[in-house]
Amino acid sequence: MDETVAEFIKRTILKIPLNELTTILKAWDFLSENQLQTVNFRQRKESVVQHLIHLCEEKRASLNDAALLDIIYTQFHQHQKVWDVFQMSKGPGEDVDLFDMKQFKNSFKKILQRALKNVTVSFRETEENAVWIRIAWGTQYTKPNQYKPTYVVYYSQTPYAFKSSSTLRRNTPLLGQTFETHNSATPLQERSLGLDINMDSRITHENIVEKERVQRITQETFGDYPQPQLEFAQYKLETKFKSDLNGSILAEREEPLRCLIKFSSPHLLEALKSLAPAGIADAPLSPLLTCIPNKRKNYFKIRDK
Repeated sequence: MDETVAEFIKRTILKIPLNELTTILKAWDFLSENQLQTVNFRQRKESVVQHLIHLCEEKRASLNDAALLDIIYTQFHQHQKVWDVFQMSKGPGEDVDLFDMKQFKNSFKKILQRALKNVTVSFRETEENAVWIRIAWGTQYTKPNQYKPTYVVYYSQTPYAFKSSSTLRRNTPLLGQTFETHNSATPLQERSLGLDINMDSRITHENIVEKERVQRITQETFGDYPQPQLEFAQYKLETKFKSDLNGSILAEREEPLRCLIKFSSPHLLEALKSLAPAGIADAPLSPLLTCIPNKRKNYFKIRDK
């Protein structure tokens, strides 16, 4: 098994809570029941991970096997992501296409790989007549980044596809063109989830409420005016080590722990203002970040109270 595949599987397993690990591994269906029975899931997670990686090496897990495990983990935690919805529409009088899943997956993959040399595409079908698509993007000169993928959920015979929000917004038009080519549909319209009156009312309500909450908090925090231009903010931390464990070496340390954190951007405050609406951070942001304009400084020293 390739080292990059082993590292990919290791990182994915480390993300999975121990109480979900057996369920997700069984859904993965890569390791047999007999192999899983050799694993002591009551030991430390690091030991569990090492044992599982060894089993994967024995079976020579591929990159696609690792990607499938990541898809299953994401399915279990799909509520933690922000999703955008695409609606496809046909012209008047056009019939619904007969759907062939095998043909869809082959053409979807070929279209993306033709447009972008370095990209990996993996699929997982579900019982709900949906296909989960995982896309790891590279560039013409770099390999696909397996740790910043885009997920797409497509329900066959429907006009909707759901895409996880991503910082790689430049690839959204390419996805749209891929669906358009396959479905012979009019150009995809990207909409924020919950703004389509034809969507399930429960989904609409949930997402509208959350988006309105984030928007309200962001406006209360930053106002609706342009932010002062600032290129960096620096935080110097000095704190004593705190732990419930007795006899720790660090607990006996008299000197505080020190570290320096620096945020930089061509327009830092506008960047901070956009984090929550983009789904990258929770709202409200930490007061340590939002207090910059009020305190009129961008150097901060944080000590124990």
